[in-house]
Amino acid sequence: MEENNNVFLEVKDLTVEYTSGDEVVHAVNQVSFSLEKGKTLALVGETGAGKTTIAKTIMRILPDPPAKVRGGSIFLNGKDLLQLSENEMRKVRGGNISMVFQDPMTALNPVMKVGNQIAEVIKVHNGISKKEAAERAGQMLEMVGITKERYNEYPHQFSGGMKQRVIIAIALACSPELLLADEPTTALDVTIQAQVLEMMNELRQKQNTSMIIITHDLGVVARVSDDVAIVYAGEIIEYGSKREIFENPVHPYTIGLFGAIPDLKLDTRRLANIEGLPPDPTHLPSGCRFHPRCPYATEACKKDKIPMQKIGGKHFCSCIHMGASKEEVPNG
Repeated sequence: MEENNNVFLEVKDLTVEYTSGDEVVHAVNQVSFSLEKGKTLALVGETGAGKTTIAKTIMRILPDPPAKVRGGSIFLNGKDLLQLSENEMRKVRGGNISMVFQDPMTALNPVMKVGNQIAEVIKVHNGISKKEAAERAGQMLEMVGITKERYNEYPHQFSGGMKQRVIIAIALACSPELLLADEPTTALDVTIQAQVLEMMNELRQKQNTSMIIITHDLGVVARVSDDVAIVYAGEIIEYGSKREIFENPVHPYTIGLFGAIPDLKLDTRRLANIEGLPPDPTHLPSGCRFHPRCPYATEACKKDKIPMQKIGGKHFCSCIHMGASKEEVPNG
C-alpha cells in the first residue's frame, strides 16, 4: 500500500506462526498496514482470521512458545517494537500502547479492588506516589462513568458493562498513543454496547489516541472506524477508508460479509451466506486463500498469491476479478 508520511504506527510484512506438536499454524501471513495519529482502524473478519494475534504481536504479549514472529517489523514513532528488549517493551506497554481485552470477566484480578488495579498502572508508568496514583485512578473511574465511591469494590460487585468500563479506564489511565480494542463489546448487551462505544470514541478524541479495533460486527465498524482492513486466513485481502469499503466492497469475501447484514428496506426471507468454512491454518490453500469458498474462483486463483491492487484513494484489494484496468501495486 502507499507510503504515508503522517503515520505513527507501521506494520510491514508481519508473519506469525504457532507450533503445535509437528504442526505449524500460519496465523499471520505478511500483513502490512499503517495508522495515522488520532485515527481508528478496524480489523474485520471471521473468528480465527488472525486479528487478535496481530494486536498481541504489537503489544509483544504472544505466548512464546508456541508463538513465534517469523518476519516483519512494527514501527511506532519510527522505533521497531520487535527489536526492543523486554525491559524497554514494559515501558511501552501501558505508557504508549494499551489493550482492552475481549472478556471483562477474566481481564480483571478478582481479589484486587478495582481502584487499586487502575492506580497500579498509573504508579508504575508515571513514578508518582501511591496517594497521587489513587487520586488519578478515582478521576479515571469518573471519566468512564463510575463514581469514586466504588473505588474499593471488587470486580464481582460490578455488572459486565461496568467491568468493561473499568478495563477501559485501566487502558486509558496513562493516556496511551495507541489503544488496541479486542472485541470490546462482544460480552455486552446491545444498549450497553452503544454506551461503551460512544464513551471510547469520546475519550479517544479527548486524548487524541489512535485505535485499532478488532471486530466481526460491521455495525461497530460503521460507528467508530476511519479505515477498515478485511482479514482472511491471516492476510489483509481488502483495505480502504470506511466509506470506500461500505460503499464499494469489491472482494467476494467482503461482499459476502455485507450480504449477511439484514436490510430493513427489503423484505428478505433469508440472508446471504458465505459457503464453507475458513481454511485450516495448518494447511492453507495455495494462491488466493479464499478460492475454495469463492463462487468466482478460476484456475488462476489457485496458483499464485494475488498481489494487492489499487482501486482508488486508499482502497486496495487482492482479487484478480476486478478488471485489468486497476493499477497493480506491491503489497505493503
